[in-house]
Amino acid sequence: MSTAAVLASTRPSLPPSTSQFRFRSSIHVRGLFPAASALTYPAQTRRVPAPPHRLELSAMAAPVTTSPLGSKCRYLDSAAADRTRLNRGVRAQAMAGESGTGPTLAGSVFGGLHLIVSLGIILAMDKFLKMAFVAAAIKFPSALFGMFCIFSTLVILDVVFPPAAAGLEKFYQPALLFIQRWLPLFYVPSLVVLPLAVKDIPAASGAKISLIIAGGWLASLCVAGFTAIAVRKMVNTELMDAEPMEKPPPFAPIEAWAWSGIFVVSFIGALLYPAALGTSATTFLPFLLSATFLGYIGGSSLPAGVKKVFHPIICCALAADAAALAFGYLSRSGLDPVLGAYLTKVASNPGAGDILMGFLGSVILSFAFSMFKQRKLVKRHAAEIFTSVIISTMFSLYSTAFAGRLVGLEPSLTISILPRCITVALALSIVSLFEGANASLTAAVVVVTGLIGANFVQAVLDKLQFRDPIARGIATASSAHGLGTAALSAKEPEALPFCAIAYALTGIFGSIICSVPVVRQSLLAIVG
Repeated sequence: MSTAAVLASTRPSLPPSTSQFRFRSSIHVRGLFPAASALTYPAQTRRVPAPPHRLELSAMAAPVTTSPLGSKCRYLDSAAADRTRLNRGVRAQAMAGESGTGPTLAGSVFGGLHLIVSLGIILAMDKFLKMAFVAAAIKFPSALFGMFCIFSTLVILDVVFPPAAAGLEKFYQPALLFIQRWLPLFYVPSLVVLPLAVKDIPAASGAKISLIIAGGWLASLCVAGFTAIAVRKMVNTELMDAEPMEKPPPFAPIEAWAWSGIFVVSFIGALLYPAALGTSATTFLPFLLSATFLGYIGGSSLPAGVKKVFHPIICCALAADAAALAFGYLSRSGLDPVLGAYLTKVASNPGAGDILMGFLGSVILSFAFSMFKQRKLVKRHAAEIFTSVIISTMFSLYSTAFAGRLVGLEPSLTISILPRCITVALALSIVSLFEGANASLTAAVVVVTGLIGANFVQAVLDKLQFRDPIARGIATASSAHGLGTAALSAKEPEALPFCAIAYALTGIFGSIICSVPVVRQSLLAIVG
């Protein structure tokens, strides 16, 4: 037999459609080979490049030469064996990576513990400050004080020992992403119980409140925007790039399935055993909470065009109300008792809404990290930011008081809607400084104001020809707080830093100014 015949008989079989041997892994191997990678062995030289990382093919590195027949056969046998070992190693690593075992599982467990610890510390800090302020009879918002303490600590550490500030910021990053991801949910409870909040409000008063909310939002947006543009022209500071903001991960299908399972089981259990967990609030809590989460996840997955008119927070509130209505109908208890159990405002007997609103203090504490991250931006554009925020906040408070007096709205209702442009967490602290305010109405008005801004802010800014991202960001956050910020920044990421800063500073300055007795008395005098 000729040498060519022997080589042909010992050569590995090749696909008939190609003159090259190709090894392609059918599993995408992350971290080992790039996507759609392949090892190709040209028929002329049969040289195999060594793959990256730890898999070595040194025996295949040399090309076939015109050596004696025995050497060629031994080479081919060695190459085939190496390819077999490579195939097994690739598949083993691919299966380990795709199945989530090994370092992926350990990383997930560590990440979960990291989130629990970091978020738990923030919640514990907020609770401790609340108890301390109540014991000392201090009316200043405790979460705002905590925010100043965190921000001051970060600034001092950044000057004295920058790695410590960076490490502290990194440690709390999982908690901050959690708060950012679920932020709209913390506003929902007041919208869910809106039927109870407006139950005793006359229709005429409701119409007046609606007029003040819509007109006030537009007026506040114009004041903040034009002020920012005027100051920008005076200082003429060059726009500075903001620090990149990390975004929370999208919702996974397993989250929807998990909450769906909790809802079905707890809903049926509450129907069969209405007092299984002691009180109605605690028994209803699982299915009402899961309905709220499901509504938000479902609303967030809607097409962008639908979300313009049907914001996820509306979908969220409707889902919770639908669950409450269904339970009230099937249990023959009616809607009002179920909604009353959703938000009890009793620390010893919390409902689903109380759990969600318990995170509002942590939202304020998280402002410290946002402001610290953008401290260079705040320093460079301090004139535009602080001037616009102070003027727009003062305008919002006093114009609401004047408008309520002008249309003949009841003083208690006017006081309740004074902080309409301030985030819920601080708006509730502000109205607690006034006697006779309806906190549920305050929260509902704030959420409705945010929804108006979320749906119409971009179109109005375009109509007003606000082109500068600083003016657009400040105007949005000063008039529609967090919901308007989320809506604008999703389409205009360059405005996000200014939205975030103005969003925090508007609430901070509003709380500080309303803590001054002279200011409160002047507002009460206008309201009548």
